[in-house]
Amino acid sequence: MTVSSMESRQGLRGQLNKLRNLAQPFFLPLDQASGWQFVGLLVALLFCVGGLVLVALTGLIGLFEQLLPEVTEKYFGGVSSTIAGIWSSAWGVVFSGLFLMGGAAFLAMRQQLRNRRWLHWLMLGVIVLMLLTVNGINAGIGFIARDLTNALVAKQEDGFYRILIIYACCFVVALPIRVSQIFFTFKLGIIWRDWLSRSLIGDYMRNRAYYVLNPNDEQATDVDNPDQRITDDTRSFTSQSLQFTLGVFDALLTFSLNILILWSISTTLTLSLFGYASFATAVLVISGRKLVKINFDQLRYEADFRYGLVHIRNNAESIAFYSGEEPEAAETERRLGSVVRNFNLLIIWRVIIDVMRRSIGYAGNFFPYLVMAVPYFAGEIDYGGFIQANFAFGMVEGSLFYVVNQIEELAQFTAGISRLEGFQSEVEQVSREARGADPVQQGAESIVVRHADLTPPGADQPIVRDLSLSVGETDKLLVVGPSGCGKTSLLRMISGLWSPSQGYVERPPTGELLFIPQKPYMLLGSLREQLCYPTDEGRFSDDQLRHVLDEVNLSTLSTRYPDLDVKQDWPRILSLGEQQRLAFGRLLLNAPRFVVLDEATSALDVATEDHLYALLRQRELAVISIGHRPTLKQFHDSVLELSGNGDWRLMPATSYDFERS
Repeated sequence: MTVSSMESRQGLRGQLNKLRNLAQPFFLPLDQASGWQFVGLLVALLFCVGGLVLVALTGLIGLFEQLLPEVTEKYFGGVSSTIAGIWSSAWGVVFSGLFLMGGAAFLAMRQQLRNRRWLHWLMLGVIVLMLLTVNGINAGIGFIARDLTNALVAKQEDGFYRILIIYACCFVVALPIRVSQIFFTFKLGIIWRDWLSRSLIGDYMRNRAYYVLNPNDEQATDVDNPDQRITDDTRSFTSQSLQFTLGVFDALLTFSLNILILWSISTTLTLSLFGYASFATAVLVISGRKLVKINFDQLRYEADFRYGLVHIRNNAESIAFYSGEEPEAAETERRLGSVVRNFNLLIIWRVIIDVMRRSIGYAGNFFPYLVMAVPYFAGEIDYGGFIQANFAFGMVEGSLFYVVNQIEELAQFTAGISRLEGFQSEVEQVSREARGADPVQQGAESIVVRHADLTPPGADQPIVRDLSLSVGETDKLLVVGPSGCGKTSLLRMISGLWSPSQGYVERPPTGELLFIPQKPYMLLGSLREQLCYPTDEGRFSDDQLRHVLDEVNLSTLSTRYPDLDVKQDWPRILSLGEQQRLAFGRLLLNAPRFVVLDEATSALDVATEDHLYALLRQRELAVISIGHRPTLKQFHDSVLELSGNGDWRLMPATSYDFERS
């Protein structure tokens, strides 16, 4: 075996594993069923549906024979004799055994079908049942087309119109079945998308994966644009998975129902079709592999371009203040250039694939004429048989060329699988690492740092060495130092976002420690939700919320917006000073025991700053602050001075002199 063939097999195996990791959990738990069991259950579904259809068709034909024996004999005699032949031969035993095997497989896996997974299988089974019914009607239409053509050639007017009525009835019956199949397909698709999106969002928000992955740092992670992966990629994956799965089922059913008809008409035509389809499929699949990477890049470039535009919208005022239209336009055009260049490459390969596909399709139109002309002119078959052979050839050809006809969509689907499964794997990796040993321990009664070295991610040198300190329930610590010395990084370690490279940290449990950054977080929501975040707003009355706004000198805000449920673009409407006061109101409502403030009053005047720190002192909260103003010293008991090279000093606040530092 050559190296390239081994790599191809490994690549295919890897892609199938990615597909299994994404698709199987919706139908079967990954930890309770193997991939082969999943595939086996899909085959078992076909056995069950096929058995049900055979039983139903047997009963229906039996009913017609009792009520309309002459019509059944004249127009459905072939179907009746075929069913009778199945039950009177070994095929009846085989089909019954397959049906029982399929039912037994689902019965054996009943434990894995809990949590409404049985509903997913039921809906898929209904869709497959409808596909099989429509394919059965299509197979019957081939016989009707033969008789209709012969009646037309023989000028048998009465027989022609009777057959034409039956032909019309087939379409009347098939139409609602096909419409229902489309409805259930879309319904199952949106259920799957909802389930998968909720699963990914839950994993993304768990263990701070959204923070660890850091999607905005392109050098630190391979996971770009997680928003697109959860929205667009999830939508495409679920819809295309159903499309391809049902397409394969449809192709198998079409092939099974028409290959025997084609074989009975012409063995030569059937064998020619197999040889021609094998060659054409191999050529197009090999050529289409290039599309996978190009489509993968196109998804990323499109997402990067969209993110750049969202970034401009979210920072419109800052850009306007800087008059930064030119650099923003240049960056946006650069991202657009990547989209256009890659799409131009995509156009070339799409044209190449399309030319090859159309050439193969045009060539396929000649095969029935080339092969069937000889027996037709020799009088071995009539014109109706020629038409039926052409019809069956087209149906079998379509099933054999299913992959070829979907080569571009398959390339997009494969690229989407890689992106979505890559995101899922990264999120799961964060969870696995979070379950390991963590030097940051929660649940303590105070904040304790013991012999900790703090090294920022991606750096080699620690910004703090051998740090030891303790902040009790009423202690107040002020952290000072030059810009870039690591003050905010220290707060990240204390808050549990970063872990020390040496030593360990103890901190209070989640909910008892609240961090307020210099630029407070403003969520997408109402004024009520802004104040209460992250606590449930139902805990507080309107009077409590208005009282807190008054306490933090934001009474004008409650006057401007008497309806606390009003939703606005708060980061744009509120100044930074108002946002910082709103964050203090949020702090007072959440009532934690420990507060970490990262220059949280930098945009406020000294009088307002004094007022807010006085509120914290009244509530006897433990406080860790970062600040540069000498006026902050009076609100703290101790000062931790960082130098930036790893050294530090811890001293009483009364002994620290801002002017000498």
